[in-house]
This record gives sequence, structure tokens and C-alpha cells, in this order.
Amino acid sequence: MSVRTARPAAPQTAILLRETAGSIAVLTLNRPAARNSLSEGLIAELHGALEEVRDDNSIRAVVIAANGPAFSAGHDMKELTARRSDADRGRAYFAQIMNACSAMMQAIVALPKPVVAAVQGIATAAGCQLVASCDLAVASENASFATPGVDIGLFCSTPMVALSRNVPRKQAMEMLLTGEPISAATAKNIGLVNQVVAAGAERDAAIALAEKVARKSAYTIKLGKEAFYRQAEMSLADAYRFAAEVMTENMMARDAEEGIGAFLEKREPKWQDK
Repeated sequence: MSVRTARPAAPQTAILLRETAGSIAVLTLNRPAARNSLSEGLIAELHGALEEVRDDNSIRAVVIAANGPAFSAGHDMKELTARRSDADRGRAYFAQIMNACSAMMQAIVALPKPVVAAVQGIATAAGCQLVASCDLAVASENASFATPGVDIGLFCSTPMVALSRNVPRKQAMEMLLTGEPISAATAKNIGLVNQVVAAGAERDAAIALAEKVARKSAYTIKLGKEAFYRQAEMSLADAYRFAAEVMTENMMARDAEEGIGAFLEKREPKWQDK
């Protein structure tokens, strides 16, 4: 009787890759065959990586990039549709995914380190939301952006939150109501991305931009990023009152004392990140 030897299981390909470029953590979406759609697993992996980076003092900035022709096509519709057979037609699972994705996007905003998107291709729906959630974004000239949920009867309500906080209302509404894509050049003109570079140069350009910020005081960047997002939700008077408190606290910091001293003495500052 012949005996068959069991073949070892093929190793699973990581859906999120992490590498370090100096003090920059590069997180790369790695589901190219699925257009880097944000599956339940990828959302969890990205959120977990952000939490790890938060407590890693050797990392001073983050770049989020992607492999393949698409940056991200948004939520994984095959994964969501498979739950239509649930007793509640998927309601509980849909709520779980939307809340998990929203929490991950908020983790980017709450991260006390700058996050830069490197967009090489199309970013749609929650993929566009991911770009808008990052503090800064660099796009290839071949990149495009869209919130096309309206075309399939699913308004991009959660992407709308980040998009409407990045671009003027009329432009946001046009994207949301028509679903039509905009070019990288248009995205720059309306403030969705900071830079447009030659195709293939976006990752290096994003790292270079991140490195510019990483050279600053980590304490100052943390304080400033948090203050930026908090004041944006306040009235004008409240925002100025809050900002004055932040400036006072910042002036008492060791790095502010060092930085001002270095400026007056015409030398390079030596940050202590406190």
C-alpha cells in the first residue's frame, strides 16, 4: 500500500508589510490581486501596526504605501456580500466592519507622529478615506481618487467624514454625488494631496517628506498634531483660547527653550523630545 506524504502548507503572504527606512516606518498594503481592498484582516493589521508604532520611540514618522496598480479599492465587497446569508442579512457584521475601519482611520489621526500616504494608483471609497485620514499625502501623476459608492447604491458615508475635512464642501459633494474620479493634479488643487510626482517616485517622495518632519522635535510634533485636529472642531474663539494654552505649554518645554536658543545663537538645535 502506498503512503502519501502530506505536502507542507504554502506559507501565507503577509497582507501588510512593514519595513523601516531610518526613523520612518513604511507600512505597505499587500493585497494587490484584490486591489488592496480593506478586508477585515487588513484593517486589523493596519490598526495593530499603528498601535505598535505609537510606542516605538525609534520611529518618528509613518508612510502608508501599497503594492500593485491600485492603492486601495475600499472595502472588500466580496467579504461583505458573503455575510448576506447571516440571519440578520449581515447587519451586525457590516456594523462591526464599518466601526473597525472608522477606529483604524481615527488611530491615524490620533497617532502622535505624522502619517504620510504614498499613492501610486487609484484610491477609491475607503481607499480615498485612508488617504484623506493621513496627515500628508504624495501622489503619483498616475493616481486618481473617487468615492464611487453612489454608483452601486452605497453612498460613501464613512469616507465622506475624512474627505469633507480635507477638501472644500462643493468639491467633496461633487465627488460623493457623482462618483466620478479626479486626477492627481485635481486632488492637489483641492487639497487632498500635498505633492504630485512622477510615476514610481511617490514612495521615495513620501519618505523624504516624512524625513523632513522627523528631523523636528518629536514632542513638538506630537503637541502640534493633536492641537491641529482638536482646534479644527472648535469655534473661532474657543480655538484661539485652546491654542494659546497649547502655546504656553509648548513654551515651557525643554525643546522650545533649546530651539529658540539655537535660533538666537545661529546653531542647530539638539532635541531631547520633551
